[in-house]
Amino acid sequence: MSFTLAEAKAADAADPLRNFRDRFHLPEGVIYLDGNSLGPLPKNVAPHQRAVVEQEWADGLIRSWNTADWINAPQRVGARLAPLIGAKPHEVIVTDSTSVNLFKLLVAAARLSDRKTLLSESGNFHTDLHIASGVADVLGLTLDIAPRAEVEARIGADTNVLLLTHVHYKTAERFDMARITARAKRAGTMTVWDLSHSVGAVPLHLNDAGADLAVGCGYKYLNGGPGAPAFLYIAEHLQEKLLSPLRGWMGHAEPFAFTDDYRPARGIDRFMAGTPPILGLAALESALDAFEGVTMERLWSKSRAMFDVFVGLMEARCPEFRCITPRGEEQRGSHISFAHDHAFEICQALIAEGVIGDFRAPEVIRFGLTPLYLGFEEIWQAVDILARIMAEERWRDPKYAVRGKVT
Repeated sequence: MSFTLAEAKAADAADPLRNFRDRFHLPEGVIYLDGNSLGPLPKNVAPHQRAVVEQEWADGLIRSWNTADWINAPQRVGARLAPLIGAKPHEVIVTDSTSVNLFKLLVAAARLSDRKTLLSESGNFHTDLHIASGVADVLGLTLDIAPRAEVEARIGADTNVLLLTHVHYKTAERFDMARITARAKRAGTMTVWDLSHSVGAVPLHLNDAGADLAVGCGYKYLNGGPGAPAFLYIAEHLQEKLLSPLRGWMGHAEPFAFTDDYRPARGIDRFMAGTPPILGLAALESALDAFEGVTMERLWSKSRAMFDVFVGLMEARCPEFRCITPRGEEQRGSHISFAHDHAFEICQALIAEGVIGDFRAPEVIRFGLTPLYLGFEEIWQAVDILARIMAEERWRDPKYAVRGKVT
C-alpha cells in the first residue's frame, strides 16, 4: 500500500473526530496502541475523582450515600452505558468484575432448564472458560468446548447455555450476534455474550439482536481505569425470571430492612451483591463523557479506515508478519493482530521505542485501533518504527526476551 506520511497527516487534518483526542491525557513521545487492553486516562477523570474524594468522601462522609447519590451509581452508570450497546437504560447495571458477573449470569440462566450442556468456544478468553468450568462443576453440567467453526452445529437439544465472546480477544474475529442468538433460541438455548472487546469499539445492538444476557468490562475501550467495575445486561423480559446465585444485601428488595430472609430486588437490581465501589464507579462515569457527541457508527467508520491503512502498510513494509485478523469489516472488531515467531521480543523492542501494543501467547502482537484518540499519522509512524526494528534486528537484544509478570 502506498500511503505516505503526508497522506496520513492530511487524513488527520480532515478527520471530524480529531478534536476528541483532546479529551485524553496522552504522554508525549508515546504512540498508544493498547487501548483494547487498558484505555488511557480521560482528562476529566482526575478532577472528578478529586471531587469525590475531597468533597463527597472527606466532607460528606457517610451522608454522601444519599446526598451525592452514591447508592444509585450502579444503575446511573449502567443507564449511561446502555446506548453504547443498544440496550434500554434499565437493562444494564455496573457492578463487580466481568468474571463475577459471568458466574452470576451463567448460573442463573442454567437453572431455568434441566438441560445438561454448557457450550463455549475453544480458545475463548481463558477466564471465561475457567468460570464456565466452575459453573459446570457447581451445577453438574458438562462443559462442551467446541472449535469456532463447529460452535453453531454443536447447539443441540441438550444445550442449556451458550457462552461466547463477541469479538475474540486475540484474533479480533467477530461472531454474528443476531444470527447465532436466533439459532440458539430456535434450539431452546439461552446465550450469554462477553462484550469486553466490543463495547466502545464496534456498534452493538443487543435489543435488535434479541440478546438474552451479556457482560463486559469497563477498562478497555471505555477507558474506566485499571480494574474498573464491569457491567451486566439482562433483557427486560428475563429480569423477573432470573435469580443471582450471589445473594448479597445490595440485591435485596430492602437492603436496609436488615432481615434474615432474602427477597430479591425488582428487575436487574437483584444482580447486585456487595457494596458498590464508588471510586471505581465515579472514574468510569466520568470516562464515559468522552463518548458524548459521537455515534458508535461514526467511530466504527474511522476504525475501518485505520484498519485498511494499518494492514496495507504492514504488507508493504513488514511482510514477515502474518495478519490473523479477518479482512471483512463485519467479521472483526477494532484491534488488529499479527503472528510472528518472535512476537514477544519484537513487542518489547517496540515498547522501548515508544510504540505500545501488547503480546498474547504464544506468537501474537495486538494493536488497538481506538478512533477517539488515535490518528493516521501515529499508525504510519508505528509501522515505520517497526520496519526499522526488523531491518536492524534490534529485537534480538537479550533484554527484550526478559518476561515480566504481565505480558
